[in-house]
Amino acid sequence: MLLIIIGGLIGALVGGFSGLVIGAGLGYLARWILQRVLRGGLELVQQQYLHSTFAVMGALCKADGVVTRDEIKTAETLFERLHLSEEQRASAREAFERGKAEDFDLDAEVSRLARVCRGRRAMLQTFLQVQLTAIAADGAVHPAEHDMLVRVARGLGLSEADVARLESLLRASSDAPSREQKLEDAYAALGVSSSASDSEIKRAYRRLMSQNHPDKLAGKGLPENMREVAEEKTREIATAYELIKEERGMT
Repeated sequence: MLLIIIGGLIGALVGGFSGLVIGAGLGYLARWILQRVLRGGLELVQQQYLHSTFAVMGALCKADGVVTRDEIKTAETLFERLHLSEEQRASAREAFERGKAEDFDLDAEVSRLARVCRGRRAMLQTFLQVQLTAIAADGAVHPAEHDMLVRVARGLGLSEADVARLESLLRASSDAPSREQKLEDAYAALGVSSSASDSEIKRAYRRLMSQNHPDKLAGKGLPENMREVAEEKTREIATAYELIKEERGMT
């Protein structure tokens, strides 16, 4: 609408009423073209995101020298969770097998994803979350898998600290050995220390919930298939926050 108004105003200044009509028409055409370009850009992001998800997953699952049955099952389960069509499943399996190949260029794949997702930090963190879930499916993250995950994170413009927070988030929402460990992981997941004030903890929680809101991520190109994963992350953030609230007696 703004482009139509601007076009009409410019046209009116130049050519009166007829200029207004022509300018508004050109503004409408510009808006239509812009929408098509943006829609095409989002489709490119979504296609690359899904493809890279399974290609990188294949490489990570093989990082410790063997792809376990649990890891394969997790990949198959993800097909169900993402509600992939038969065509998408075939593409995902092909990408997973390509990622397992000896000649797979992990850095090039990550670089392609980083380019199309530039400026979409929360989406890239969700990508890492999916990868972490896959390699942790057998009950443990092998050091080689962790190192490769950090390598992927850095290739995406993220850091080892981002990986550590996601690992803490996963542990905080799981059956950790002790409540003390879960509480420690909850603080780490929110990116705050145990000495932080209640107000600082609340701000950190609200910031993370806003950054990871599924609707906001969808608007930036997160495939609709990934909505359930994004929703799971917000639940894990909420679980970590509730654990801290309960421990501190926060209202």
